[in-house]
Amino acid sequence: MMKNVSKIFSGNTSNHIFLLNSNQELFGCGRNQYSQLGLGESRKEETKIQKLTQIQNIPKGKIIDIQCGNFHSIILIENQNLKRKLYSCGDYQSNGLGKEDENTYEFTEIKLPLIEKDDYIIDFSVGSFHTLILTSNSKLIGFGNNYYGQLGIGDIRMQEIPTQIELPKLRFNEDISNYHISCEDLIKLFRRKEFCDISFKTKNGEIIEAHKLILKYRLNQNQNENQNEIEKLQEIISKKSIKESNQIFEMIYSNNSKINPKLYSEIKEIINSNEKIEETMKRIYLNENEKDFIIERKEKQYKFPKLILIMRSELYRGMFLSVTEDNSNKVTDYSELSNKSFQIFEYWIYSNQIKDEIQITKEIINELEIGIDYFQLNQTNPNLFDLLINKFNNQN
Repeated sequence: MMKNVSKIFSGNTSNHIFLLNSNQELFGCGRNQYSQLGLGESRKEETKIQKLTQIQNIPKGKIIDIQCGNFHSIILIENQNLKRKLYSCGDYQSNGLGKEDENTYEFTEIKLPLIEKDDYIIDFSVGSFHTLILTSNSKLIGFGNNYYGQLGIGDIRMQEIPTQIELPKLRFNEDISNYHISCEDLIKLFRRKEFCDISFKTKNGEIIEAHKLILKYRLNQNQNENQNEIEKLQEIISKKSIKESNQIFEMIYSNNSKINPKLYSEIKEIINSNEKIEETMKRIYLNENEKDFIIERKEKQYKFPKLILIMRSELYRGMFLSVTEDNSNKVTDYSELSNKSFQIFEYWIYSNQIKDEIQITKEIINELEIGIDYFQLNQTNPNLFDLLINKFNNQN
């Protein structure tokens, strides 16, 4: 019954599990005393499900994540319009549906009026009897058992309805975001005011601020033409509504044509082809005006754009988005890397590639393997270490 298992979901204190296959079919087993498996009302009396059983009546959409509490389960689903919604089943005191003394027998949508139209769910976390939700506008929302004050709302009252949690003052609006660069994270990151340096005007005169560096990275910039791609983009935006314009920028930032296929077909000629990315990044690589962060190595300074470092490295992502104030603009010292290894690292940061003429040795691989861990580059795609191994094998 279970073929091509793609994900397994459980929890530290839960006694039930879920398995998801590549066809987006969901199966579960284990404790079901509070209907935490979401099997439906007809099976609410079954307290133990001893074999994997398919969960029916799952809301339509792509299952992004499932988490298991002790007496409840939460599922995050993304629909065809890329809107994310949370659904819950199980103990009424834990599932955030606000239904007094009524357990939820199948996955039911959690109403979240605290999330506005321009906001969306980035992440959520389920405890034994409570749940926390993080949104793109840095709202933290919680519900469920609060006996120990685990919701952080200033009291120990049960919260059956999702409640916003007051956050301490942060350095940036998105400081508590998930540091893995997903499509949503990129869109959120590139809207940050401190990275904005170019403005676009819509047909109704609204202003959208954007980031020249990222547009150069995403667009097919040809400096020899009379009109570059940023100017072409301005012409398109000037004929669009604010909603359509925001969607265009979301497509450019995230490189995701599914956001609006019709708009994408209109602008795809100015979007970089894979062959042009290296050329575009070389221009950024060589342009001193685009660089605002210094790495010192063996008394020599190397400048990098912060946004590029954020995109490539977990280390710098955490540093630049840290909740602690840090006015430093440089990091020292990476002298443990040889000149050739640092050259590989530097070029890869920009192009996500390794130069063809570079000869890879076992010593370079061993050296950069340590560097990859230090710079926390393991979340990138493609992974630098995988590229090194493949190139080494091809050369030998």
